Amino acid sequence: MAIRPVYLSHPSSRDHDTGAHPERVERITAIEELLAARDWCGYECVSSPAADRTLIARVHSAAHIERVEAASRAGFVALDEDTVVSPGSYVAALHACGGAVELVRRLVAGGAGQVGFSAHRPPGHHATPTRAMGFCLFNNIAVGARYAIAELGVRRVLILDWDVHHGNGTSDIFWECDQLLFVSVHQSPLYPGSGRPSELGGGRGRGYTVNLPVPAGSGDETFVSLVRDVALPLARCYQPELILVSAGYDAHADDPLAGCTVSDAGYGAMTALVRDLAGELEAPAGFVLEGGYDLDALARCVALTMETLAMPARTRPAGHAGPLGDLGVHPLAAEAHTRLLPLWPDLAAPQRP
Repeated sequence: MAIRPVYLSHPSSRDHDTGAHPERVERITAIEELLAARDWCGYECVSSPAADRTLIARVHSAAHIERVEAASRAGFVALDEDTVVSPGSYVAALHACGGAVELVRRLVAGGAGQVGFSAHRPPGHHATPTRAMGFCLFNNIAVGARYAIAELGVRRVLILDWDVHHGNGTSDIFWECDQLLFVSVHQSPLYPGSGRPSELGGGRGRGYTVNLPVPAGSGDETFVSLVRDVALPLARCYQPELILVSAGYDAHADDPLAGCTVSDAGYGAMTALVRDLAGELEAPAGFVLEGGYDLDALARCVALTMETLAMPARTRPAGHAGPLGDLGVHPLAAEAHTRLLPLWPDLAAPQRP
């Protein structure tokens, strides 16, 4: 029997009131109106629980958690120049973390072939252990990944972050960890200003942070190649038992906050690559919503991601990207491959079919 994919959400995402702001409630409304029209792409819809505070405390300091809670209780408060909270924000953030945790729990319980998508506000990948920033209060995907490692016995987790902005919070949280491989494809220069190739992690985690910055104007040929020709070979070397994606859609050509030109087909191609990698490695795969601020492009690409993710994986090994599968190896991918060889010597072995 086929394993049914899961879609995690919660009404509290609509209570995180940011006012006239790019990260607004209409993002969730647009996504879920389109998904409802498509019968939720065949996914089982699950209401996300609120994350227990102890789970969040594995990633964030007690002072940070208390600061977010107090600011939300106080009403409409700006935590920095672009991160705001309202009376409903703290509860929404608990459920955003809880969605990632419940997604991970279901992925690990389902095993190979299980896939899912967690769609909540606020997003998370900019939140550091001690700071809310970049529209993010708590780092949802990091809370989920830490839960997998600490409570479910998962030994190796891959987080692929293709949001157009570098996931600095996730990078900071797992900087010295070798139980998680963090690979980020992002525009540079751009907020938050981190994510240089020289940022490799520290201590036991050296080499497990991989940054793949791209210039403004980069589109499908760049993003797809970096996923196919760098992230996938790294994953084969690392052999993750759980694959997670920080799924931002703000590298889309229509997005107002950045300068990349990824198309709907580009997101579909990257999703197909992740799906096929999961099939090849016999690992479950889950996507956690991050950015994406053009409402139509966001809704279309989330739906396309979910539809593609739910399709059967291609015959191993993964390496084809549907209609974009014939794209060549981009020079940035070739450069990254060469740069990473000293840290990942197994990359020298032939991998693509």
